[in-house]
Amino acid sequence: MASRPAETFIANDLVPQKIRVVETNPWSDPRWEAFVNQHPNGSIYHHPAWLSALHREYGQEGVFLICEDADKQILAILPLLYTKGLPFGFGKRLTGRRLSSLPRTPVAGPLSTDTRATVALVEAAVQLSRQRGVQLQIKRQGPDLNGLVEGLVCTPWRESYLLHLTPSPDGTFRISNSHSRSVVKWAINKATKLGVHARAAETESELAEWYKLYLETMRSNVVPPRPYRFFKALWDLLKPRGVFTLLLAEQEQAGQKRIIAGSIFLSFRQTVSYAFNGVRMKDLPLRPNDVIQWHAINDACKKGFRFFDFGEVPQGNVELAKFKSKWGAEPVRLHRYYHPISSVREQRPDEPWLGPELLTNLLWQKLPLSAICWLGDRIYSYL
Repeated sequence: MASRPAETFIANDLVPQKIRVVETNPWSDPRWEAFVNQHPNGSIYHHPAWLSALHREYGQEGVFLICEDADKQILAILPLLYTKGLPFGFGKRLTGRRLSSLPRTPVAGPLSTDTRATVALVEAAVQLSRQRGVQLQIKRQGPDLNGLVEGLVCTPWRESYLLHLTPSPDGTFRISNSHSRSVVKWAINKATKLGVHARAAETESELAEWYKLYLETMRSNVVPPRPYRFFKALWDLLKPRGVFTLLLAEQEQAGQKRIIAGSIFLSFRQTVSYAFNGVRMKDLPLRPNDVIQWHAINDACKKGFRFFDFGEVPQGNVELAKFKSKWGAEPVRLHRYYHPISSVREQRPDEPWLGPELLTNLLWQKLPLSAICWLGDRIYSYL
């Protein structure tokens, strides 16, 4: 991925003399990974391995900024990738060219130990976006950048569901709400009686088998899927580090085993993030997703993680919000920052692409999986 030498200065006139913003290479500069690993809010989405996976997906040009002090100690980092923007739009739904932190990633933006460094990085990013004639986009969990940089506008995004992990004295997870606890217990008992259990995927062939279930799920949900090479990159780059798990739901009957669902979890620092899911739709009554989540949450508790991030819920998806909240997860509003702000509304990947929603659903759900895969790859290549 292209980046300029570490000593290239960015926006030097905008920052105090004792700190400076420069570009670096997060793969050859060991300070980047060390900073992410040591920062209390370090996330998998700032890690060089995640950045590599995004690069393998579409090979976008990257700009990786650091703010350092006079001793070259990193105070803050900001990963950015350029996106092409959609070459088409329906009505006012259009995404233009961007400098994004980060595309196809839930949250990112500056990771910092110093407010001055945060301001310096964002100001440098604003200057870069102006030079390139693109819109700057920064994704954050909260509105923590409000008022720091002139012209940077905050807009509310979707709600994400976050579970604070409080294991019981015996180390297992306990749902505080009695009704939800009963609902989950019933689902787990039903799945167990039907021979469904959870286990971690061990081979890439199992990843490929899961991907077919993922495509089926994306077709059913009318959402463009990510390409297989992205998941292969996660398998190659994150799994050896112990931060990637593909948890499969497998049914065993009469000595025969078959994979009926699977979910990808990313674990880093204090948080386990539920990232992707695939399920054979006809097997949903077997409650495989409940088995997977129960296993993943209990495992996170035993390993001492503090948070379990269930991820975003698209506006109006009541059933998905209900599924995530029954475990005790609470909604947290995500935010996105832009410069300059645009009157054109952002096209979200889970919104209708082909016209009216009913027509979109009918067309999309009748397509073969190979067509779903091809279309998803084309769409995401612009985002």
